[in-house]
Amino acid sequence: MANEQITREEVEHVASLAKLALTDTAAEMFTDHLGKIFDVVTALAEVDTEKVKPTYSVTEMHTVLRDDVANNAHQSQELLHNAPEHQDTLIKVPAILDGGAKD
Repeated sequence: MANEQITREEVEHVASLAKLALTDTAAEMFTDHLGKIFDVVTALAEVDTEKVKPTYSVTEMHTVLRDDVANNAHQSQELLHNAPEHQDTLIKVPAILDGGAKD
């Protein structure tokens, strides 16, 4: 988005995709805020970082990770008993695409 600005229509379109209702005031506010954010990103993209080494962490701390072990994996039937609807081992949820969601 070199010289482009985000439009109110684009903000409203993204909000509708996220199934969010925006007031006129909120749409104007988000258009202004997102425009400023995009301006900062554009300015950062113009910075020459050719000779700068990548920095993954500014501290010398190391993350200690534990083994990923499943606990209580045998409780799938108890989980399915808590679900409003299920079929076999799957939980059924309402459709949210193609206009299937309730307002």
